[in-house]
Amino acid sequence: MSAAAKPRFTVGGAVDWNLAATLGGKLARKESPVTHYTRAQAIDQLTESARASELPVREVTGLIEGGEIQEARIVNRPDWIHAAARSMRVMTGGGDAEDAAKPRAVSGRIAGAQTGAVLAFVSSGILGQYDPFADGGGELLLVYPNVIAVERQLRVAPKDFRMWVCLHEVTHRVQFRANPWLAGHMKNALAVLTEDAGDDVTKMVGRLADYVRDRQVVVKNGVPEINSTGVVGLLRAMQSEPQQKALDQLLVLGTLLEGHAEHVMDAVGPAVVPSVSSIRHRFDQRRQRKQPPLQRLLRALLGVDAKMNQYTLGKAFVDDVVSKVGMERFNTIWTDAQTLPLPAEINEPQRWIDRVL
Repeated sequence: MSAAAKPRFTVGGAVDWNLAATLGGKLARKESPVTHYTRAQAIDQLTESARASELPVREVTGLIEGGEIQEARIVNRPDWIHAAARSMRVMTGGGDAEDAAKPRAVSGRIAGAQTGAVLAFVSSGILGQYDPFADGGGELLLVYPNVIAVERQLRVAPKDFRMWVCLHEVTHRVQFRANPWLAGHMKNALAVLTEDAGDDVTKMVGRLADYVRDRQVVVKNGVPEINSTGVVGLLRAMQSEPQQKALDQLLVLGTLLEGHAEHVMDAVGPAVVPSVSSIRHRFDQRRQRKQPPLQRLLRALLGVDAKMNQYTLGKAFVDDVVSKVGMERFNTIWTDAQTLPLPAEINEPQRWIDRVL
């Protein structure tokens, strides 16, 4: 078979997603005990807060998609893991539900077990997520045990914190529903990033060796210190040029989406969340607190620290542009892939203004 005719495989097609969901649900950290009343109250308030957040978010952002307000789905950790596995299967080209149910080779089961373990780790910290790839055109998930756990840890008013969380996640729902092309753009970049193009293994190993040789890894307490920049560098070292470009596109898009949601939270917050200043201060302190060495390593390898960096950089970008040109002109950013910021423009918003506006 010629190189041109060589079949291409995706990462998603090599994972046993059913095993990932099942094992992840079993490995998920046990939820803190709460009374039936507290659980019911949290579920009711999150449902109502998600519904009530929609109109203020639309008004502040100017993103009026015109559709009916969808009900959020309030889930526990295993529920979120199952939903995340389905979404990842779609995003990474793993086929439809029937394909996912087919028996997998040993390698697929190993990959499924590894994916399940990752999802189990992430499930204990995620508060909510908008899934643009869910059946029916998108779904907002809110993980009530984690919301309860964080609001207790921060010692903030539960009702206010639940609304504050919903403002962020509903902003993501509005972003994708008002700009349907975003989901396709993300999926196309993911398809390139997760595609096994049959790259020569020796070349890949060579790139990785060059990267490691050129950088000194610091070891503290027996654990390699790898920050979010280092993880991205490791990924890029193992990728082809098209994959590197796709990774940049995803990182920039994620930074924009998270930063925009953070901006909206603060813009809407004072009107609907009385204790928003206290919540923001305590939540930011929580993000910055030191983690045990092993947890720091896991967070870095799983991209959690990169996610935290997206919040900070993205919000600074959106704050700066909106302060200079207003939200209406800022919304030019949602026109198409060409109007999204370039990697260098995230740190220098004026360059985006000069290029696009």
